[in-house]
Amino acid sequence: MRALHVESHRAHRIGWLRASVLGANDGVVSVSSLVVGVAAGGATADVILLTGMAGLVAGALSMAAGEYISVQSQADTENADLERERKELHEDPEHELEELTNIYVERGLDLPLAKQVALKLTESDALTAHARDELGITEVLRARPVQAALASAAAFSVGAAIPILATVLAAKDHVALITTVITLLSLTALGSIAAWAGGATIWKGALRVTFWGAIAMGVTALVGKLFGANV
Repeated sequence: MRALHVESHRAHRIGWLRASVLGANDGVVSVSSLVVGVAAGGATADVILLTGMAGLVAGALSMAAGEYISVQSQADTENADLERERKELHEDPEHELEELTNIYVERGLDLPLAKQVALKLTESDALTAHARDELGITEVLRARPVQAALASAAAFSVGAAIPILATVLAAKDHVALITTVITLLSLTALGSIAAWAGGATIWKGALRVTFWGAIAMGVTALVGKLFGANV
């Protein structure tokens, strides 16, 4: 007896994975850059910690709001398209059947088979068939604004907690250095995990996330040093 072949795909992860990776990466980079910049400017430990906490709260709320608005716009567009398709199916079902048939012909089926498939799918669930094959909307990839917003805010908070924890544990005179090292290690791990989860090359994912994180912290530290010296 032939063994059952089970395939593992990653498309169902796109919604929450994108929001989570973006949120965590932004949390680590944004808050660590704030901490490093303020520390480079000569701020006290209390001010550095307060800056990090303020960055966590403000950033998490900003990420949630931005992600919700963005994904809700996509959801509104999808719902409008589905409503239009529902209306067309009600008003002119014959034309919609012909449209679905032509889609399958363009994908390589001969006309009799394409019509048979279109008829069968229309009888089963016409709206789902048109949503998937005409509009490119599937249940797996549907926009979920609340899920995206919560995932983004939670991921940002987790990411931001890393440099804050480093600030708390680091010696007073080495806050910037310790935070930078821990942040770069965290970004390397985050990039690797994101690449693995998405099916991409692990070392490339780690390198690009770490590189841009290092640039952000370096520029912010320079700004903190320049302005701190002049205040």
